Amino acid sequence: MRGDINSDLRERIVRAIGEADQPVESLFQARRRARDAAEDAIAVLRSEAYYAYGVEAEVSEGEPPRSVVEVEPGPRFVFADPQVAWTGEAPDQETQAKGREAMDITPGDPGRAAEVVAAEGRIVAAVRESGYADVSADAREVIVDHADDTVRPTFRIDAGGLVRLDGLVLDTEGRTNPAWLAQLRPWTPGDVYDPEDVAELERRLLDTGVYNSVTVALSAQDDVDEEGRRRVLVGLEDREPRTLEFGASYSTTEGFGADTRWSRYNVLGRADTLTLAARVSELDSRLGADLTLPHWRRAAQTLHMSAAAYRNETDAFEETGVGVGADLRRRYGANSFVTVGGSLDLTRSDEKDSRTLSPLGRDLIIGAVFGAVSLDRSNDLLDPTQGWRADLRLEPSYIAGDESLPYLEIATQGVAYMPLDSQAQTVLAGRLKVGSLVGATLDIPASRRFYAGGGGSVRGYAYQAVGPRLEDNTPRGGLSLIEVSLEARRKLTERWGVVAFVDAGSVGDEMTPTGENMSVGVGVGVRYDLGFGPIRADIAIPLDYDKRDGAFQIYLSIGQSF
Repeated sequence: MRGDINSDLRERIVRAIGEADQPVESLFQARRRARDAAEDAIAVLRSEAYYAYGVEAEVSEGEPPRSVVEVEPGPRFVFADPQVAWTGEAPDQETQAKGREAMDITPGDPGRAAEVVAAEGRIVAAVRESGYADVSADAREVIVDHADDTVRPTFRIDAGGLVRLDGLVLDTEGRTNPAWLAQLRPWTPGDVYDPEDVAELERRLLDTGVYNSVTVALSAQDDVDEEGRRRVLVGLEDREPRTLEFGASYSTTEGFGADTRWSRYNVLGRADTLTLAARVSELDSRLGADLTLPHWRRAAQTLHMSAAAYRNETDAFEETGVGVGADLRRRYGANSFVTVGGSLDLTRSDEKDSRTLSPLGRDLIIGAVFGAVSLDRSNDLLDPTQGWRADLRLEPSYIAGDESLPYLEIATQGVAYMPLDSQAQTVLAGRLKVGSLVGATLDIPASRRFYAGGGGSVRGYAYQAVGPRLEDNTPRGGLSLIEVSLEARRKLTERWGVVAFVDAGSVGDEMTPTGENMSVGVGVGVRYDLGFGPIRADIAIPLDYDKRDGAFQIYLSIGQSF
């Protein structure tokens, strides 16, 4: 390619022309290659607003012949006098003003073709958001004036009529109760159409997790009631009525764990889920049932009820019990939640007396209520590369039985993800968790204290290994907690990635977290992307020699560590 071309434009043309699969071996091939390259160059020039170009396809002399493209871009054309013309009946004045504002074409800017197409899309979107659901773009008129090197676009928009909404119609057969579905609409019949309302209805249905697909659409333009309102048609494809799931995990200190879940969907016709779950592991085993009722009594509000029998066997304590619980979660926006709930547990807790080291068994009744706020602004559930998450939980509890003790548990955690390149091939991830048991003393049962160490806490240390210990080296737990983690994640291929990380944690005897006596672990890991999320394998080394239960720890699980 020859010609006086600026570097950015030259690079675009070179990318468009590309490379030939095979070298040119004949004059015929050279001419065809030159013509193809010239057409590619013209397409780039026109898209970048160079309409007075000169492009010549040539073949050089010599053996073998070479394809040559002579490019003279000429002046770059700029926008002038952009207009919106309404075909059919024009919308109201406010909507017209929104359409012109959404066009967002500044006279004097380069008259690129992509800007014309994007502007048309913005106009249509703005008009639709104002209630004109049937808006469409007719053939636009773009005048390229070589007399003054300008591009004058006129967008021809058919707004259609203002649409007001009626109720819902379920137009597919299935297990869902139409009366329950009707309460999910985020509008009142007679409201002006808003595409965000339709999107919110679709989101509410997808959030339930009981449908393979959801479609939400307006009825036909001539399908209106006496007041001219349009119905919203909903199509639902039920997922299989039952699923059976299995899971497993492993670490060198926590051992193997196995889970199974049997779920039954939409038994009550209101997108409900009934789950029977069992877990067996060296640390904790449980058998329980859960019932989830999405959009309970109002949209975006989920009632969850549970009951379980469990047994926990750790180095610090053994606990056997049964419990029931219920919580109500309210969604705000796409991924923000407020949850309130309560629980009641009857337990037998066996631990060691911190003074005499003699066995101490306690029969307890533990009642608790809680409130929690969760914000998620990350871009993926299992493998986030940017954004942040934050959680706060307040749980007042009262312990009755062999002892009576009220206290308040406060726990908060923040996580952030920062990509270091445009493709998010390298990502820095950080986590900070802080907890406190306000009003409690070390007489609180061992099962209710804070501990640190293990795969979801401070890697490199055994489960509960970080923090104070009794004289016989049994983990004692504490009244406050701080955990900090930092990971550098790097993708090597589409599927494989590596991680380097540092974890640190501290468990204190006082209610106020101080971060004293931090235990630090470092390690590396590999990730294999399954498509929906990664499998992770980590190996970590503890740097606090006094709390080492081994030279290293290995962790296998699904999903990133945080």
